[in-house]
Parts: sequence; C-alpha cells; structure tokens
Amino acid sequence: MTLHADPQHASTLRAAETAGEESATLACFAAGMRFEDIPASVIARAVELFVDWGGSALSGKGKPAIVAIERLAETMGPSDGPAEILVSRRSTSPLFAAMVNAAASHISEQDDVHNGSVFHPGAVVFPAVLAVAQATGASGREVLTAAVAGYEVGIRVGEFLGRSHYKVFHTTGTAGTVAAAAAVGRLLSLDPERMLNAFGSAGTQAAGLWEFLRDAADSKQLHTAKAAGDGLISAWLARDGFTGARRILEGPQGMAAGMSQDADPSRLVDRLGTRWALAETSFKYHASCRHTHPAADALLSVMHAHGLSSEDIARITAHVHQGAIDVLGPVTDPRSVHQAKFSMPATLGLIAVHGRAGMAEFDAFPSDAATRSFNDRVTMRLDPEVDAAYPRQWIGKISVETRDGHVLEGRVDEPKGDPGNTLSRHEIEAKARALALYGSAASPQELDVLLPRLWSVADWPKVERLLAAR
Repeated sequence: MTLHADPQHASTLRAAETAGEESATLACFAAGMRFEDIPASVIARAVELFVDWGGSALSGKGKPAIVAIERLAETMGPSDGPAEILVSRRSTSPLFAAMVNAAASHISEQDDVHNGSVFHPGAVVFPAVLAVAQATGASGREVLTAAVAGYEVGIRVGEFLGRSHYKVFHTTGTAGTVAAAAAVGRLLSLDPERMLNAFGSAGTQAAGLWEFLRDAADSKQLHTAKAAGDGLISAWLARDGFTGARRILEGPQGMAAGMSQDADPSRLVDRLGTRWALAETSFKYHASCRHTHPAADALLSVMHAHGLSSEDIARITAHVHQGAIDVLGPVTDPRSVHQAKFSMPATLGLIAVHGRAGMAEFDAFPSDAATRSFNDRVTMRLDPEVDAAYPRQWIGKISVETRDGHVLEGRVDEPKGDPGNTLSRHEIEAKARALALYGSAASPQELDVLLPRLWSVADWPKVERLLAAR
C-alpha cells in the first residue's frame, strides 16, 4: 500500500528528499499521512497501544509527583475546559490535560517502549492527541492517524540521535517533544510547511537529563509532561504561522549538534511509508526500567528450568549492554520505590523472591529484607554480544551461581512484550485493568465500560470524555 497517494504531496516529498533536508522530508511524511493508507495491522497495533497506555495513565493517581504537576495545572491553568485529566477527572485546557496525563503515564514504568530508539512513545503521544481531540471534536480515526504520525516521527528521531544521546539525555523527553508535535500537527491538519515549523519549535524546546536518577528525583515525570505539552504548543503555534528552524534535527546548530556524537540523518527518513516503526513497539511486562527486563526474563527461565528458590541463589551476573550500565549503574543503593525500578539488583531480587516484579512488589521493596539482600548478590557485566545487538535487539543473558556451587546460564532473545513475544489481547486488557485498579482511578464497573470503548476507538465519531466527572 502506498502512503503518499496524493500526487502533490508525493512531489513535495520527493523534492525534500532530493534537497537532502531530512527534517523537511519527515515533516512532509507526517503531514500527508491518511488513515486509509496505514496498514490494518498497524492500526490494530495502535489500538492495542492505546488500551495499554490508558492503564498506565490511570495508574498514576495519587502519586506525589503527579499530584504536584496537577496542582500546577490547577493554579496556572483554567479550572474548566474541554480536555480531561484522567487521574482526577477534572477538566482543563488541552495543554494542562496533556501535561498531567503524560506525567501520570510514565510513573509506573509500564508504558510502552520502542527498542531501537529507546523511546517511550505512548506516554507523550497519546496524552497530547487525546487532549486536542477532545477540544476539537476529532474522530477516533483521526486520533489513530495522529498517533501513528507521532510514533513514526518520534521513533525515527530517537534512532537518529543514537546511543551517545541516550547516555546523557532521556530520549522520551527529547525525541518525545517532536513526536508530540507531529501527532498534534497531524490532528490539526498542518500542511508540510507548518509541520516543519512545528518540528522547529519542538526541537528547540526538547530536553531531559538522566542525572535525576542519582537523587531519586521526580524529573522523569516532568520530562513527559513537558514533551507532550511543548509538542502541543509547537503544533498550535505553527497552525497560526509561527515559524521554527527548518533543520532543527540535522542542522549545524540543531539537536544532533548539541545532543549527539553518532547521529545518523538517514535514520530520519528510513523507509517512510513502508517500514512502520509503530508495529515494532513493545509492551512492558515488568513494572521496572526496560533495561532490567531481559535479565529478569532470563532469570525466570533459569529458576523455572531448575526449580530454584531465592535461597538457592548465591550470586547473579547479568550480562548487559552499555545502555543498561549507563542508566542502571548510578543507582547503587536503591532507597525509594522509583529508584528500585531502576536497579538491576532490586528487580532481579523481586523476581527471585516473589517470581514477579509488579507494582505491589515494588511498593513493598523498601521494607522487603529478602529482596534487598540481593543488592550485594547481583552484578552487571558488559557483554560484547549483547552490546553489539543493542538497541535493535535486547538480549537477556544471566549466570546464576547456586549455593551448592553450580553455575547455571540463562538466555532470552526476545523479552516478553516484544513484537515477537507480544502480549495477547487478554494480557493487554488484564494489565490495563490491573494498573487502573492499582491507582484507584476507576472502579471495576467503570472499567467494564471504559475498556470496550478504548478497543473501539477507530469507530468513535467524536472523541468525548473517557470517564464520568466526579
């Protein structure tokens, strides 16, 4: 199926490609996307990701960081408006609804992730799209088209910025700003020129640094809030003629120049319209940083294969890629729940002791002596094979030394949730329901109504409130 069916749009795209202006090519692609040209399998995956995102967004209810950001929205934003804050069911402007919903989506560490870009698209794309759709009365098909545009753009920007970028910058905050701009820009029907301006404004605002991990700070939620909000602002301004840098991504003083040492502009235009990056996006099964998941799955496989209990385990070595060391390494003695989610010893300790690393297990971690004892029993070691495959593939390899002196090896080539080891519809819905109930943001009865509605998003004639106001 050819995406660029409109002759004028195809001509513009070819001109941008000929000029070597990757930002312009990508903007042209996003502006011209049509629901009819997106493969049915990609739309189906987008619906699954939307349902999955809904659970993550609702799970943030009551978390201090989310409460603080919503208080900001209450103080600085309108007390009423067309857009819905899911965790509280208050109404406000699209900007503040997008910010709060994006922050809430990212705090439980179960929002989706794209391996190759190391980017969490759903946490920034869906909040911005939903908020604007509620304000403009867009249809469900328009929501899905906009979401696909956001995923395709954001994933390619993340891939373009490369591994050196992710060592210091939180890609979901940086690439996520451009993704949100693309998604909202498509929902507002921006033409290629205005879409490019939206990219320029988004890129100049993009930010997000990993230093917060060392202090167990709340910055990660601010990253997604700002990415969704700033992307929305960028598209809205572009609609009214506000201009932005034309080569904000690849220009000599653009994002790559300031944020990367290995940027590859060709990744921005990689097989546009034939390679659908959204379909490569993974679901997160464990409630922790994705860098812990391959080792967690490998440990589960060893324990099941050999009938091990946590008491049988003397030491665990996780053979990892450099990105895991960069992100997880700073957390040497996790004290808070959120730090534990970015700790390999904490995550593997939960797997060893409880057989799972879910929301409840992490909540109990600070007082869980059996799990905390693994802090000195788990080490990470850079593995050349694992590192060479990353980020295209996230391989899980572990060595388990038992108390009776045996060394057992475990390996997982596709962690649970990856496209080749994906969640079923039942598992997606069960996960979303559990997350929503965990946050007490909706009752079981309300979820019986909400979840079927989310699954049927493509049939919505107009986007309205998802939950009844309280």
